[in-house]
Amino acid sequence: MKAEVNRELARKRRHVHVRKRVHGTAERPRLNIYRSLNHIYAQVINDEVGHTLASASTLDKGVRDQVADLPKVEQAKVVGKVVAERALANGVKKIVFDRGGYKYHGRVKALADAAREAGLEF
Repeated sequence: MKAEVNRELARKRRHVHVRKRVHGTAERPRLNIYRSLNHIYAQVINDEVGHTLASASTLDKGVRDQVADLPKVEQAKVVGKVVAERALANGVKKIVFDRGGYKYHGRVKALADAAREAGLEF
């Protein structure tokens, strides 16, 4: 009998492996992604002091109006653009990308590409 796969546990294990190498500093903070079934969240984090410098999600009031009735990949693009604009407003230009244990495709890739187009370097 094959053991049942716990997808969330497997993602968390992958995330631990990613976080061994990815660390946000004051010069290059970490862009962290969390993807749920219905929403996507992004944070720019300085791990040295544990501060969140910028964040955006599909639940933010300003973003929620923009993403209404859009497909999830398009919602991720909007969130990527918004988080990049907020990071640039706080003086963050270069970041390291933390995909959070998710595969780099679909919504995660769309968010990253939108953040790059909005001016973030990673």
